[in-house]
Amino acid sequence: MIDSAMSAQKPSRHILSKSTFIRGCQCHKSLYLYKHSYKSRDPLTPAQRAVFNRGTNVGVLARRLFPGGVDASPPTPFQFQRSVARTREEVDSGTEVVYEAAFNHLGVLAAMDILVKEDDPPLGSRGSVYRAYEVKSSTGISETYLLDAALQYWVISGSGIELSDISIVHIDTGYVRRGDLELDRLFRTQSVLAEVLQRQEFIANKVEELKALIGEPEVPEIEIGPQCNDPYPCDFIGTCWKDVPEYSVFDLSRLSEERKFELFRSGVVEVGAVPDDFPLSEKQRIQVEVERSGTALIDHAALEDFLDRLQYPLYFVDFESFQPAVPLYDDSRPYQQIPFQYSLHVAESAEGVLRHEEFLAEAGPDPRRPFLEALLAALDSSGSVLVYNRTFEETRLAELTDEFIEYRAEISGIQARILDLMLPFRNQSYYTPQMRGSYSIKRVLPALAPELSYDGLAIQDGTQASIAYERLLRETDARAIGRVRRRLLEYCKMDTLAMVKILHVLGREVGRSVVADPGDGR
Repeated sequence: MIDSAMSAQKPSRHILSKSTFIRGCQCHKSLYLYKHSYKSRDPLTPAQRAVFNRGTNVGVLARRLFPGGVDASPPTPFQFQRSVARTREEVDSGTEVVYEAAFNHLGVLAAMDILVKEDDPPLGSRGSVYRAYEVKSSTGISETYLLDAALQYWVISGSGIELSDISIVHIDTGYVRRGDLELDRLFRTQSVLAEVLQRQEFIANKVEELKALIGEPEVPEIEIGPQCNDPYPCDFIGTCWKDVPEYSVFDLSRLSEERKFELFRSGVVEVGAVPDDFPLSEKQRIQVEVERSGTALIDHAALEDFLDRLQYPLYFVDFESFQPAVPLYDDSRPYQQIPFQYSLHVAESAEGVLRHEEFLAEAGPDPRRPFLEALLAALDSSGSVLVYNRTFEETRLAELTDEFIEYRAEISGIQARILDLMLPFRNQSYYTPQMRGSYSIKRVLPALAPELSYDGLAIQDGTQASIAYERLLRETDARAIGRVRRRLLEYCKMDTLAMVKILHVLGREVGRSVVADPGDGR
């Protein structure tokens, strides 16, 4: 039981929470700005919002490991002290399981996902004893999670609750769904009590340090550094990085973060200003030299070699997939890439009219078999299958082979015909200043063919497509479903149309007609 003096106290407002504590461990300036300039935060991206929603959904699902509990969540956002009071009432009354159990100790707020009363408390216990469970949608335990749990332990223990154990519950990627969800196999529960106890002194000292920081009159002077993205991307990048140009040494391809900051701290910000004696790879040096000269680097012989590998008809293919944290279909794993859509442009000859085909699975049933069967029917047994970044499509095909072994020969035949359109750009056989060290299709297309653009599309990248398809799994409004499906089809079609355009430009560069010009896509 919580002692009577504590039970009678009125909960006070908190100064720190779990999230702000972790923020402060990452960067003092970030914490200070969060507390004193909250509205200057960068807006959440759809991808970040999806991650947060996924974490919430996984946390709610994990409650079924300990059913019958009482939810102590605040009635509305930011009414945390009501949650603290509710938790105290439930613990005092002997509630067996409390979800979102909230505690405030010395101005630090912590909410534990699941708090479970021990049926048989250890000898010597002075009252009720609990086990604590923090749920993560991740597939493992990081140092940040250990700090998070250590802070929770410090707050809960300081609030008068005796904990016999504290565990992190996370997703086990080894689980394969067959039939109903088996939560005891989907989730892995790992005690972190020993690690948490080792960090209690650090937690106590850090709490005092961060409280003092928040009370300072001025923003701490902290330069940008690796901490801006470690362990999480900071939401004050727009504030702290405002003087870093859009294209800078931080865009040097495949250069380590440490070396980028070495350049920046020495006063080198522009890519073209990197000293000649600064150690770079051959490709990185090409990026610097092209930026300085403003002249494209084009290896016509290498382009000819690439184009010589084309075999008609040409099939320009792009897949879209999504990764549900909790497997939705039999014989699938957590976070497995599930293909649900493809776009296909076909050129029978160098001068032939383009033909377009597409597939978008109905939301709900497992899309993999209908996806695969439609794809196999659309691709004949000969001709180059062009993709952009073959690793993605090849891996999806390999996974489909494992699932549908009856199609092994047909899938193997497709894999043998794959030609990666990214290759000339990854090898810098074609490199322009506009590519800015990247060979992604979103950077290559505007560099080669600015008249064809993703601008104006409601969905503009694969992450947004994945989020949109997952939305369809929950959507019931027919008009909304139709709108999302149209947007998905428009986006995927643009990906393969972009590939056609890029190949056309490569052919034109060496004076060859390899595929008809698709124009501006309208």
